Amino acid sequence: MIELSKIPKIIDHTNLRSETEEGIRKTCQEAKQYGFRGVCVFPKWAKVVKEELQGTDIKVVVLIDPPIGDSPTEEKVKESLKAKEDGADELDVVMNIPLFKHERFEEVLKDLKEITKILPTKVIIGSGYLTDEEIAIASKIVKDSGAFCVKTATLKDPLEHRELEEKMRHLRIMKENAPGLLVKAAGKIRTLEDAKLAIENGADIIGTSSSLEIVKEIEAL
Repeated sequence: MIELSKIPKIIDHTNLRSETEEGIRKTCQEAKQYGFRGVCVFPKWAKVVKEELQGTDIKVVVLIDPPIGDSPTEEKVKESLKAKEDGADELDVVMNIPLFKHERFEEVLKDLKEITKILPTKVIIGSGYLTDEEIAIASKIVKDSGAFCVKTATLKDPLEHRELEEKMRHLRIMKENAPGLLVKAAGKIRTLEDAKLAIENGADIIGTSSSLEIVKEIEAL
């Protein structure tokens, strides 16, 4: 049985839409109001989020190299180091999906190891681009990389448009193939029912921009 009051504490409240500092600060205020786990933003907002969340235990989470992780390692490292300098607590980095699809697994692993040395890292495998077999392989690579969490998807990932059961299957495969790692579910987790299903299927963290809708559903019960 899922304890509903604990769900906000595992949500990374995500704002990848706002183009204004005011919008980002509002997201941080919401995170403080509802006790979300973290606030996930683009690197340019890390300083603002750190300032707004000062004195709380809410994580500053910075997204690195969406949508498919194909930037050179040097660029990813530079961006990650700057995020750390600006106050990031965690990185959500996209693995190099094109390299992975070409089965250049050693290069994917080497790339990730450079990032996981910088800050606690969740690795986004882009599960909507992958077969079930590839999800299993990617999850094992993430475990070997030194990351603490494997995550399904981010911006523009085809997973957003897949059926809910397919998303849940991905979570189960990730959990099975990356034992000891946390699993983060993202890609249109919009309702309380979505969140509950994700948790039941192995998610330890929920990444969503629909956090307020979910907590309002909980409050209405």
